Amino acid sequence: MHSRGSSNRPSNSGGPAFYSRSSALVLAMFATMATIYVAGRMWQDAEIRVYLVQQLDRRTGQGHSAISVDDTLKIIACREQQKKLSALEMDLADAKQEGFVSKEHLENDGTRSKKRLLAVIGIITTFGRKKNRDAIRKAWMQSGAALKKVEEEKGIVVRFVIGRSANRGDSLDSEINNENSQTNDFIILDHVEAPEERSKKIKSFFVHAVEIWDAEFYVKVNDDVYVNIDALGAALSTHLDKPRVYMGCMKSGEVFSEPTHKWYEPDWWKFGDAKSYFRHASGEIYAISRALAQFISINRSILRIYAHDDVSAGSWFIGLDVKHVNEGKFCCSTWSTGSICAAV
Repeated sequence: MHSRGSSNRPSNSGGPAFYSRSSALVLAMFATMATIYVAGRMWQDAEIRVYLVQQLDRRTGQGHSAISVDDTLKIIACREQQKKLSALEMDLADAKQEGFVSKEHLENDGTRSKKRLLAVIGIITTFGRKKNRDAIRKAWMQSGAALKKVEEEKGIVVRFVIGRSANRGDSLDSEINNENSQTNDFIILDHVEAPEERSKKIKSFFVHAVEIWDAEFYVKVNDDVYVNIDALGAALSTHLDKPRVYMGCMKSGEVFSEPTHKWYEPDWWKFGDAKSYFRHASGEIYAISRALAQFISINRSILRIYAHDDVSAGSWFIGLDVKHVNEGKFCCSTWSTGSICAAV
């Protein structure tokens, strides 16, 4: 009995070694599984990082596998510049719709089609002054192909400026239409032609001219003044470096409060007790730079006018940072060598 019981009992021979081998096997299995798991996660993370870098490269247009902090800041700055450019393009589109940019001188891509002109000269005329206009055409303005040549070679556009009759379509309007069909040298404003409306007419001329022609200067001339085009161009060219120029034969003078006086000023009381006008250019001829013409165009509805057009023009620049150039060559009382104008 004893021996048989002894023979059925498991032998303890090699027990500790067996348990050691089993533990090592289990640990090896766990280690292998852990290694496979970690490797899989690392591979997955690596794939994700590669994908993210590729997406960043694609979106930023960079050709590098990674982007530095400096490059990232540059990208952000570029994006801000793109936003500003988009906003400016929208503002430009709005300006075109409002008429602040000449459509005549814009190509399909929105760029200027011609080089900027030096000057646009508006000769202020009215009904019944054809003899004056013909004399000016012969003396200094030219006509036909010669007028076009002045524009192309000297960069100076010259046009007569006139409004419409109070009775639209009457014989006065017909005469101007017929004359313009032969000469093609008029700016015909949508403005009633009348002596008391002259200041409004001058403002309308600057508005019209700056919207049609891109020029450095815009010049107003009376139709009883002869102009030396070359001398005028030379004088204007010396002030191209000044953004806001008001140039002419500067003067002042008494403000007349008597209604019967030829030069009566209804707003005389605004000029103080001494009743003297501020300095302004003589109305025979004066020039303003492009920035000032644009200012008149933009603020046309709120610019005050006075009884006299030269005073009105001078008043528009009071309070602005404008360079007043008192040029003796613009004084038309006498003609001498180098003079720009002569009144007749």
